Amino acid sequence: MIVTREVLERHEDERLAAYGLRSSQSRGRSHPEAEPRYRTAFQRDRDRLVHSAAFRRLEYKTQVFVNDAGDYYRTRLTHTLEVAQIGRTVARALGANEDLVETICLAHDLGHPPFGHAGEDSLDAVMKAHGGFNHNAQSFRVVTTLEERYPTWPGLNLTTEALEGIAKHEAARDLSGLMGLDPKLRGSIEAQIANTVDELAYSAHDLDDGLLSGLIVPAQLEELDLWRLVRERVGWRGALLDEVTRHHIIRELVGLLVDDLLTTTSGLIDAAAPTSPQDVVTQPDNLVCFTDDVWRMTRKLKKFLYANMYFHPSVIAMARRADRIINALFESYIEEPRQLPHIWQARIEREGLHRTVADYIACLTDRSAAAEFHRMYAR
Repeated sequence: MIVTREVLERHEDERLAAYGLRSSQSRGRSHPEAEPRYRTAFQRDRDRLVHSAAFRRLEYKTQVFVNDAGDYYRTRLTHTLEVAQIGRTVARALGANEDLVETICLAHDLGHPPFGHAGEDSLDAVMKAHGGFNHNAQSFRVVTTLEERYPTWPGLNLTTEALEGIAKHEAARDLSGLMGLDPKLRGSIEAQIANTVDELAYSAHDLDDGLLSGLIVPAQLEELDLWRLVRERVGWRGALLDEVTRHHIIRELVGLLVDDLLTTTSGLIDAAAPTSPQDVVTQPDNLVCFTDDVWRMTRKLKKFLYANMYFHPSVIAMARRADRIINALFESYIEEPRQLPHIWQARIEREGLHRTVADYIACLTDRSAAAEFHRMYAR
C-alpha cells in the first residue's frame, strides 16, 4: 500500500481539531505548482526548509556561546530542532497541524546573523539609516527572496499559511506588513504554538547551557520560584550538579512548562470554542499561553538569564568581538562592494548596496565571518 497525499489529507481531517489548519485547504503558493504525490503541502514546506542552505548554516551560528566556545553548547541549529520537537508535541496534544507547526519552528531563526543577538544588534546599528535589521523580518526575507533554488522564482515558494506563521511571529517589531496582514489579527493556532515553544525552549535550554558552562551555579538560582519548584519536584538539594541531575532538572522544567501550557491553552480553547482557523485569528487575545503564575516565573527566569548569563563578562567579551567583526566587515564591503561574491554584487542594483551587504553578512556563520575578518585585516 502506498500512502498518497490524498490519504494524508484525509488523516488530517480525521485527526485535527476544527481550528487546526488543513493542508488540503491551503490558500496555495505565490508561484503555483503541482503538489507532490506523497507529501502534503505543509510537509513539502518543511522539507524545503530542511534542504535549504540557510538551515544548514544554523549549525555554525551562535545561540549564546560562539561556535568555538565548546562542542556541547547549543547552536542556532540545535535550538531550532528542539523548538520543532516541542512544537510537534504541543501541536499533537492540541489537535493542531504538526507539520505546519514544525515548518514555522524550523524557519523562525533562519534570519539570525552570526554571533547571535550581539551580531543582530551590531547589524541593526549600522543599518539604522537604511531600514534597520531584525532577524524575524530577515527569516521571512530568507524564505521569500534570498534562497535561490528554483529557476523561475526566488525563495522557497512556501505556502501562504507557512509564510503567515513566520510573519506573525511575536516580536517587538510588528511584521504583519510583510504580507499585508491585519496587525490586529492573531496568528493561527500553529503560529501561536511555534512562538510560545520558542520562548519555552530557549529559556530552559539557555539555563542548561549556563549551568554546563559554570557561568551560573545552583546557589544563584535559589531566588527563582521556578527553580525551587523544579528542584523540589526532582528531590534535589545539593550544592553541585552532576551531569545526570542537571539533565533531569532541565527535563522536569520543560515538562512542567509544557504541562502548564497545554492545560491553560486547552481551557482557553474550550471557553472560546473556535469552530474554524478563522475563529482563532479573530480572538481578542492569543489562545496559546501559560497561567499567570507560570508566565510570571518564566519572566523572572528570563530576567535572571539576562543579568547573570547574557551579560556575564565572558559573554560580553564575545559580544564585543562580534561587534568588531560585524562593523569591520560592513564598512569594508560598503567601501568596496567588489569584495562581495559576484552573485551578491548582482543584487546591489535591485536591493541597494546597504541592504545587500546586510543580507550577505547575515548569511555568514560565526566561523565564516571570523575568517572573512581575518582575511581582510590580518597582517
